[in-house]
Order: sequence, then C-alpha cells, then structure tokens
Amino acid sequence: MYSESDLASAVEAGALSPAAANALRNYVAERRSAPAVDEEHFKLLTGFNDIFVAIAAALILVAAARIGAYFGELLIGPGPEPRIIGGNMIGGGLAVAASSWMLAEYFTAKRRMALPSILLLFGFVGGVGAALSGIFAANIPWIEEQMHLASDLQRQQLGAGIAAIVGLLTALATWIHWKRFMVPITVAAGGLVIAGMGVAIVLALVPNAKDWVNEMLLVAGVAMFFFAMRWDMTDRERRTRRSDVAFWLHLAAAPLIAHPVFHMLGVFDGEVTGPVAAVVIALYIAFAFVALAVDRRALLVSSLIYVLWAMYALFQATGAVELAAALTALVIGSALLLLSAFWQPVRRIVVGLLGGLEERLPPTQLVTA
Repeated sequence: MYSESDLASAVEAGALSPAAANALRNYVAERRSAPAVDEEHFKLLTGFNDIFVAIAAALILVAAARIGAYFGELLIGPGPEPRIIGGNMIGGGLAVAASSWMLAEYFTAKRRMALPSILLLFGFVGGVGAALSGIFAANIPWIEEQMHLASDLQRQQLGAGIAAIVGLLTALATWIHWKRFMVPITVAAGGLVIAGMGVAIVLALVPNAKDWVNEMLLVAGVAMFFFAMRWDMTDRERRTRRSDVAFWLHLAAAPLIAHPVFHMLGVFDGEVTGPVAAVVIALYIAFAFVALAVDRRALLVSSLIYVLWAMYALFQATGAVELAAALTALVIGSALLLLSAFWQPVRRIVVGLLGGLEERLPPTQLVTA
C-alpha cells in the first residue's frame, strides 16, 4: 500500500511526474466517491513483513529489558528496596532504549517500515523514561535525607518534581529521535510527555492541584488539538508527512479532551440521569461538528464509550432494561454508519457555515491540480 507521502516522495525523486501523481489521486478519489483528504490516510503497515518484524523486535526488546534489569541490579549492588528497583529500571531502560535505537537505524532509517518504527519509538521513549526514573528511584532515600523531608506533603512534592524532570529529559530524547528518524507519531509522543510533565510541575508547585487533574488534562488536550491543526493547515490536501504527524496529534489530543470533559460530568460516578445523558449526547454532536469541520474522526472515536453509556442509561430509564444494550448499539451504530456514508455532503454543509475558515481547512471537493 502506498501512502500520500510515498507519492510525494516519488514526485520529489523524479520517479513519478506531478501530473501522473495527480491523475492517480483523482482516479482513486473518483472510484471511492470521496476526496482523498476524507480518507484520512496514515501508514501503519507496508506489508505483512511489518508484523513479522514487529513481533521479532518486540521479543528482542523484552529480552533486552530482562537482561538489562539483571545486570543493572548487579551493578547497583545490595541495599533497600527502592535501590534494587531503581537498578532494574536503569539497566532495563537503557538496554531497551539502546536496542530500539540500533534497530531503528536499519528498520526505520533504511527500510522505512511503519509498524516496527512505531514500536521502536515507543521502546526508545519508554526505555529512556524508565532509566531516568530508575536513577531517581535508586537514590530516593538519600534525596529525602539530604532534603530533610518529614511529611507526606513534602514527599508528594518531591515525587511531582522528579516526574517533571524525567518528563523534560524524556521529551528532549524524543526530540532527538525525531530529528534522526522523523517517525510521524514521534511528535504526538513528545506532546504527551510534555503534557504529563506540565501536570507534574503544577502538582509539585501546588499540591492541592490534585483535584484539578481533569481540568489540566483538558487544557493540555485543547493545546495539542490546536498544535495538530497547525500541522494540518500546512498540508490541507494531506499529501506529505506533515499530514501523518497531524493525524497522530489529533489521535493523542482526542482522549485528552473527551475523557476529562465526561469525567467532570460524572458519567461513570453513578446513575446517569436524563439531563446528564442529554448533555453527553449534545456534547457528542458538538464533537461531531468539530470532527466534520477539521475532517478528523479521532474525537468521535475517543468519546464513543461515553455516549454509548449515556444512551444505555436512557433506554434503561424508559423501561427497556433487557433491550437497552441492543437498542444502544443499533442507534449509535446506525448513526455512525449514516455519518460515514454521507460524510462528504454533511461536511460541505458544516464547512460552509464556518465562513472564512473554509480556506484554512481541508478541501471539501476533489482536488484536480
């Protein structure tokens, strides 16, 4: 399967003329009765060999983690439990990070294999984060002694401060990985690390902010959504790697927006009342409007579980207890299929309502040039 970025690369390399590439895009779009941008392409598999290599790489990373943890514990030496745990994390994390980078030099930099590249990115970022966390974990008793920490509140602030430092250094490592390999999901991974770091900093400075976690995550999600839109607006026709980066950013931003909003409404805290269910459904319709406008479906998928639960509660409240689950699935499934079938005409209506913003959003018609 060839992605839009593959076609763009072929044009840049002279292997395909711009006219031929546009003709291919238009042919596929006409055959599918949809503009190419509406397909929301992203590369996950280049072939079954991606799955084969990903399985093999996962086995190597698991083995590297175990072997590294073994030697890390030996090198750190005996001591209290935090020291032993820290040694395991340092050795295992460094082994996984190093293995992921070395494997990426071939499977990402040379072969450009999609699924293994994503796996190796997560291995590298997770390994770096684990190793950095292990360094602090191994020295927690010493740090607490030097800082003369006596209360649980002080220890909580120390933990949040450590998380912020680990997040900052992990984000830096993620940026270095991006500069070397340019895997599209890297920017989203870095964004999530920075969001976590921001929450940790606030908790370190304001311990009582633990009651505001949902609000902070919502702010982080909205910020990431606008960052994703910046990438999207630089490639409105979705023909380059920038569109792939935007896709993963939208996928990361969606749960950060949807989950805090619905948790603040108390959807899963107890029985969902009629007014709350109505608010949930209204919010889902608003999310659908945004998804249609920006031509991204991630927000709809991330909030789907909440609207299903609200609809289920409504059917139960009306007395349809035995059929509540079936009726919920039927109504929501039918609505989503209808939206998918009529995505293009509905999207043209939505974008038309936005006036001047239409020129900054993905096109609603077939691009012929």
